[in-house]
Amino acid sequence: MNTSRYLVKENEKIDLSKFATAENNRPDEEELQKKLIPETVKKLKDLHLKLNAQEEKGILVVLQAMDAAGKDEAISYIFSNLNAQGLRTMTLGKPTETELAHDYLWRIHDGLPARGEIGILNRSHYEEVIAPRVHDLLKEEPIPDDVIGEDIWAVRFRQINDFERYLSENGFPVVKFFFNVSKEEQKKRLLTRMKDPNKNWEFSFSDVEERQHWDDYQQIFEDMLNHTSTEHAPWYVLPADDESYSRYIIAQVMVELLEEINPQFPEISGEDKEKLEEAIRLLENE
Repeated sequence: MNTSRYLVKENEKIDLSKFATAENNRPDEEELQKKLIPETVKKLKDLHLKLNAQEEKGILVVLQAMDAAGKDEAISYIFSNLNAQGLRTMTLGKPTETELAHDYLWRIHDGLPARGEIGILNRSHYEEVIAPRVHDLLKEEPIPDDVIGEDIWAVRFRQINDFERYLSENGFPVVKFFFNVSKEEQKKRLLTRMKDPNKNWEFSFSDVEERQHWDDYQQIFEDMLNHTSTEHAPWYVLPADDESYSRYIIAQVMVELLEEINPQFPEISGEDKEKLEEAIRLLENE
């Protein structure tokens, strides 16, 4: 797979409407489910185990999308296969009063990975350049008036880029996935949740309310992608109507990133090796 097809290149402006929400030129479903996805997830699992053992670098994964685009399912089908000890997941909702009393990046810190971990943000700091912009919420938040200028969103894009560069330069590369779901497919998935009693718990009335702002969201998503996809923290736009193939893309991108990091199991040497050999002898002679 050529994952660069889904990459938003730095300083190259995109038109989000020209990114497909489904992939026609892809392997058949049986090959994806029985061969490609399992093989790629196994590679990912093996590489993650080495990352976790080495404890030198961590990875921050950002998942961003409209409701019902497939973020939760991607976590379940891909990342849940990894060693839980080296995995951290945070789901962000509407900011609490405590969170609003801090800077807007403050609330994601508990979700950031330690060395050896993959941290997943299901929604993320990007919420702060999306929802407040759609609903004009900044005036309702306890932010000083002199901070809210006409260029507030450009300032926040720059701040987010600086923050992600900081993470990357300190050994925590960032990779971001935008689930590009069509309005029709989202409608289909929401109706499934609403009509199936076993899926009612997944539905929120706000999901339907937010659809009324669909065009605004698409414009803001495009702006976000164009201003915050960088070499150290790239965005990948997934054809999210195709859930299986989107999961395959995520797994493949993660494998490529980990292969670039090239984590290795730590080697025991010197005095520690002698202690290990002595411990082995003690156990064998019990």
